[in-house]
Amino acid sequence: MPLPGDEHTGTRIAHHRKRAGLTQRGLAQRVPYSYSLLTHVESGHKPASPDLVAAVAKALCIDVTTLTGQPYVTELQQDRLVALVRPIREALDLYDLGADPAISPRPTLQLVAAAEQLCLQVRATKLHDAALDLPDTIAEITTAACRAPSSELWAALSSTYRTAHDLAVKLGYYDLSTVALDRMEWAASRASDPLLSAVRQYMRALVYFREGEYRIGKRLVASGQGLLEQSPQTRARQAVAGQLHLGASIIAARARDADAVRNHLAEARSYADQVGEATDVHWLSFGPTNVTVHVVSAYVEMRHYGEALREATKVRIPKDWAVSRAAHFYVDQTRAQMEAGRSEAALKSMVTARRLAPQQTRYHPGARDTIRGLIHLSRRTPDTLDHLAAWVGL
Repeated sequence: MPLPGDEHTGTRIAHHRKRAGLTQRGLAQRVPYSYSLLTHVESGHKPASPDLVAAVAKALCIDVTTLTGQPYVTELQQDRLVALVRPIREALDLYDLGADPAISPRPTLQLVAAAEQLCLQVRATKLHDAALDLPDTIAEITTAACRAPSSELWAALSSTYRTAHDLAVKLGYYDLSTVALDRMEWAASRASDPLLSAVRQYMRALVYFREGEYRIGKRLVASGQGLLEQSPQTRARQAVAGQLHLGASIIAARARDADAVRNHLAEARSYADQVGEATDVHWLSFGPTNVTVHVVSAYVEMRHYGEALREATKVRIPKDWAVSRAAHFYVDQTRAQMEAGRSEAALKSMVTARRLAPQQTRYHPGARDTIRGLIHLSRRTPDTLDHLAAWVGL
């Protein structure tokens, strides 16, 4: 059963629904969305929201990427990124071979700095640069850690695996991101750093969140919170604890648990008031700004778009904030503006997301579906919107 030529998330939903032997009404009975909305999504007249995609994927027992069409190989090839994925996959697979006799690693301080630089590149959404350097850095730090083990080197290696996860997610290779998280824990356990392990549980929770498995996501957050008990009371521990609450708030929002959303955001705000902007802690963006941004995201996930837009007016992004995180906020704001009927403002927000983080926005499935939604809302497609649509491959 071939897919139609005008392929988008809605047509993929229709394709896999039919393969499962379900009518539109039959699928609507299995997901918390109306038959009317489902028909509009399948026809392309409404964008497929991330929560709807996750619900449909779960109902049909398929991966979310099957419906989003990720990875977007054509665009990745245009940006010369496809060829960089295989070396990363190999670097993650060969973790257990130990020291490479052909490598003479740099001193520990330089290797730690190299790991940090990779993280900074991803936060700046310089995805090509990070993907190019990552495999060799993993091999070099692995060799150094196996020859002269130290907590600093193992933590640096854990950082590189975290970078591999971030890259894989941004490029749409979710299977690879899961492998990277396994390697992250392998290195974190050797670093004897429970905070690294807690961050990894937070990231695993987001993986299950994307797939619509909210109960599992809550369990992973709780596991991360338990790991914090093994760490002394420090600013870093408070920042990680706050970030776990932020993750839990979005999971609760997707599950439509408004009380849990309020409780988790209140806890996160309490931690943020204590630690301030903690962008220096384990590659997180935790702090008062991120709490406010998550309030917006939570309202978007609960489909309270008016409240989301009111909260968005309170967001003041620091100049040194990670552009990857800032761009994600503007994508969320675009969705809220589109759903509220503010098409012109939504287009401006999407243009801002593209300007801040072009590659990340280009490969963001939510950005693609929102752009498609804006096209259907516009009586006459502005040139800027035409250019955005062509840019993301619509």
